Amino acid sequence: MSSTATVNQATSCMVNAQPMRFAMTPQARLSDALRAPENQGGAGLTGTKIGCHSGDCGACTVMISGDQACACLVPLGQVRDAEILTVEGLASTPLGMRLQQAFISAGAAQCGICTPGMLMAAYDTLSKHPQPTHAEVLDGLGGVLCRCTGYTKIVEAVLLAAQSNPTLRTAVSSVTQAIESSAVLAGQAVGASVARLDAHDKVTGRARYGADEMPPDTLMLKVFRSPLAHARIEIGDLQGWIDKHPGLAGVITPLDIKINRFAIFPDLRDQPALAERVARFRGEAVIVVVGEPLAISALDFKVDPPPVSFHQLMVRSEIVDALNAADPVQERWPDNVLCRGRVVRGDVDSALAQSLEQGFGHFEAMMSTQHVEHAYIEPEAGWAQWDCKAEKQGADACVATVFVTTQTPYMDRDELANMFGLQPGQVRIIPSAVGGGFGGKLDMSVQPLIVAAARKFGRPAMLIYDRPESMVSSTKRHPAIMQASLAVDAQGELLAYDFSGDFNTGAYSSWGPTVANRVPIHASGPYRVQHVRALTRAVLTNNAVAGAFRGFGVPQSTLLNERLIDEAAQACGQDPLEFRHQRALRAGDLTPTGQRLEASVGLQACLDALRPAWGQALVQCASFNAQSAVLKQGVGIACMWYGIGNTVIANPSTMTLGLKPNGGLVLYNGAIDIGQGTYTIMMQMAADALGVPMHLLQQVHADTALTEDAGKSSASRQTFVSGNAARFAGLDLKRQLARLAWAGLNELPAIDQVNIDVSKLNQGEIGLNASNVETAWIKLAELPVDAQGHVLMGSGTFNPPTIALDADGQGVPYATYGFAAQFAHVEVDCSLGLVRVLNIHAAHDVGRAINPAQVEGQIQGGIAQGLGLALMEEYISGRTDNLHDYLIPTVGDMPAITIHLIEDPEPLGPWGAKGVGEPALCATAPAILNAIHAACGVRMNEVPVTPTRLLAALNP
Repeated sequence: MSSTATVNQATSCMVNAQPMRFAMTPQARLSDALRAPENQGGAGLTGTKIGCHSGDCGACTVMISGDQACACLVPLGQVRDAEILTVEGLASTPLGMRLQQAFISAGAAQCGICTPGMLMAAYDTLSKHPQPTHAEVLDGLGGVLCRCTGYTKIVEAVLLAAQSNPTLRTAVSSVTQAIESSAVLAGQAVGASVARLDAHDKVTGRARYGADEMPPDTLMLKVFRSPLAHARIEIGDLQGWIDKHPGLAGVITPLDIKINRFAIFPDLRDQPALAERVARFRGEAVIVVVGEPLAISALDFKVDPPPVSFHQLMVRSEIVDALNAADPVQERWPDNVLCRGRVVRGDVDSALAQSLEQGFGHFEAMMSTQHVEHAYIEPEAGWAQWDCKAEKQGADACVATVFVTTQTPYMDRDELANMFGLQPGQVRIIPSAVGGGFGGKLDMSVQPLIVAAARKFGRPAMLIYDRPESMVSSTKRHPAIMQASLAVDAQGELLAYDFSGDFNTGAYSSWGPTVANRVPIHASGPYRVQHVRALTRAVLTNNAVAGAFRGFGVPQSTLLNERLIDEAAQACGQDPLEFRHQRALRAGDLTPTGQRLEASVGLQACLDALRPAWGQALVQCASFNAQSAVLKQGVGIACMWYGIGNTVIANPSTMTLGLKPNGGLVLYNGAIDIGQGTYTIMMQMAADALGVPMHLLQQVHADTALTEDAGKSSASRQTFVSGNAARFAGLDLKRQLARLAWAGLNELPAIDQVNIDVSKLNQGEIGLNASNVETAWIKLAELPVDAQGHVLMGSGTFNPPTIALDADGQGVPYATYGFAAQFAHVEVDCSLGLVRVLNIHAAHDVGRAINPAQVEGQIQGGIAQGLGLALMEEYISGRTDNLHDYLIPTVGDMPAITIHLIEDPEPLGPWGAKGVGEPALCATAPAILNAIHAACGVRMNEVPVTPTRLLAALNP
């Protein structure tokens, strides 16, 4: 926070058409002034978001006297007498209201953290161009980054809001527009593109993210981190340093955390919240300084660091160095191999030898990938409070309450309880709105630090990471070095696939075991292969911790597999699409783990959907290339498959649906919404299972004190797993009502024949009817009420059936799989090494689209991240710790995207649904790489395919 100003320094201006007097220094950032509470001299308008404080992300975009600007770059003194419009004021203007409704209708707000900035940029665009061209929209939105949507629905929303020309009206008429929940009839919610139930709060700025609220009298935290990747730590006179800084309460060290270790898997627990004696990666937290907000904001560690010394130790940053090192990163793993993954089926060595001896097709390749940053626009943030009952002594009297941005509240609860010697029930996690996650908010970040500070100093404690801090300390996508061989027989059938891959898991375990074990299952791709061997290692190094990132290693291995499949198709003289279609997995086939796929194997249907556009694209490329010498076009195709849910381990979810005496229905939904839409689709499924109109349901969002454990929001599991739990909760409540309504019957009607009558619900009565049974009415007020105020509570739990893998990886790792095929049409400038993706067609077998508009948004967002993986994203610690040097796709980088939804129902899924979060991403990058080869004839062995790398390949 900026320091409070004297009266003569106060800045007066108009904010949202109201006079505002900021009691802050003229040097304060406008973004900070807008967000600061009124008692600290600010406006208390947290709708303006902070994603970078550097003008790189545009989340803080506001209107200043008629022009959009990044509020983080504008000193408060420059807006004296200006007119400022923020997202909170949009609804007071006709154009603003139209934009907000368009964003809701088009599904343009997913996680919502960029939405205020996008709305303000869109407002500026339409103010200047009431009838904009597509190019003018792209130009107007170009300063705001989005990591979730892939921008397509945002652009569509702006065009929907515009009073546009007939051409543009036609262009947006095909947009899947969401409908309000109040318009959805009973039994018709599933399959409808219902508007996100949290969208209104996101487009108005009311949604509360991790940095948007704090209790009164909150202390702020600032983390001092290791500047070296591997160093011995010596701590000097901390108290003397603290005494020199008025307003500081003290510091948090490892001694303030009872068990200073956490992990994803309890048997590993190797990562300290604060480094003990040794720092193992650059950016690892060492101590935490705690103090009053103004004192913390005044600290500059570059000028006046705490008395901590770092003594350089040997750094093992590369996989090869770590595997050959005599000194381990962690003593527990002396060879620096955290774990191994293995799937072996058939006799790969004999099959490969046979292929070579008989002259069949034999193809070999390697592929390497780099660290990739999640780059969610919301940095990690949250506050904690430690409360103890005065009349009791001991740890059992204390409760830690944590408000935080997280993908996994129950895992946070259990790890914090272990770290601070509490029972799980003594920790309450209240998730904020989550401004993007993609796996990066599965690991703990601020959580143990704010709890330790609240406990030690007896006041609420808050920590907000800045952008460089978020990027240097958070988990990354695993860099990989992979090799594989593919053999085909005389008929071109896939005879054998031999894969090995080393994945750089960084300094601590995180999700390394999941990556190492998920990759071998998927490595040979969604094809019938007779013999498979896939071996992996997760290797410890002195790098940033590599964790979960949308795909758990499968996007990396798919790059290599799809390259070899493409080479085999070329050698066999077959069209790449047809080659894949003939060898695609089908119902009845066995996977490399020996699992028989019984149903919902829609890959061939996906390829069928792409065939017409694929053929047209081939013709277009041939025509273009015949007339162009430097610019070349090509199309490339790739397929993917992905296990839905956790790999083998227990994966349960529980949902409850309560009925109150006044007829109120409440879904207690513990499935965190990180932008994928669980707060909407769970309501759709619960409503249809019960058989009532969706708008009658209210919802309590994830809160460990109020909702049951629905598991983490990752692994593309929530629709399939928690969706079933929501469905079962609705059915359970209906059964309980049926038992009450027809208690005298010897045999109750079948539950699917029972209908709910809600015509008297506002009078506290609910009716049930079925064929050949008289309608019965239940007076809810006459029923006993439980401690939470319910007369009945339906409960549903689902845990996907799996069979543990044996030593060769044989078993049933997932209950179902998602399938997809995508093709990319690219243009390559062979003189500059530039690649431009012109369009992408994506066909995805989702089982059943519970909410088609949200499924489209997930696929578009996944494609954007796949494009970044292929062409631009490379995290280098110390060089790309910001959103200026670390490149993610902007609105101008995105191609036209055509989506084909394939619904091959999964019998175990709710209404046949599976998941799409991670499948959306996996095929994009390999399709782009195959398209680059089709355009200019080179096969790339490394991503991202930067101009430098492509030019080197073109000019060896």
